[in-house]
Amino acid sequence: MTDSELEWSRGDRAKAAAKLMVGWVALLWLLEAVDVASGHALDGLGITPRTPSELVDVVPAAFIHFGFAHVAANSVPLLVMGFLAALGGIRRFLAVCALIVVADGLGVWLMAPAHTNTAGASGLIFGLFGYLVVTGFVQRRPLGILVGLLVAAIWGTSIVVGLAPTQSGVSWQGHLLGLLAGVAAAFLFKRRTGRGVVQV
Repeated sequence: MTDSELEWSRGDRAKAAAKLMVGWVALLWLLEAVDVASGHALDGLGITPRTPSELVDVVPAAFIHFGFAHVAANSVPLLVMGFLAALGGIRRFLAVCALIVVADGLGVWLMAPAHTNTAGASGLIFGLFGYLVVTGFVQRRPLGILVGLLVAAIWGTSIVVGLAPTQSGVSWQGHLLGLLAGVAAAFLFKRRTGRGVVQV
């Protein structure tokens, strides 16, 4: 592969990652606008624990929020971390997100306090944080390690605070399970290379 082809492929990946994440965040805002306009009809898509019928909401819950302030708080970290993770490939990124969302949602369904309703993208955000921080070390890629360290420096404090079980109205279970799922995804989706193959 020539230098120009390499730069073009990197540029294409960046454009695709940016379009995906801008669209993803825009969808969250659109859904919240629909929720408000419908008298919060979408809030029922959150997860009520240990209710069998609520298992169908495991995935939708990651896209539903309780107010515009909730969406706003999740938008920037999801946009940035999602973009960074998607630079490694859109298919890989979607697989990582699917694992995090499903594992986190099932964990919340099992572990959240009774009579609660859990929704929001923060479980995915914590998962992407764990994935980005760990994946560079797992793959032994210097650039990935640097990205992980920068992400940890910027959001590490917020992540630690979000894991505290003392915050009212915050699902520390969802945060913790998302983080663990993201770390697991870094190992499960480790890049495999053949002998003599150089990755860039």
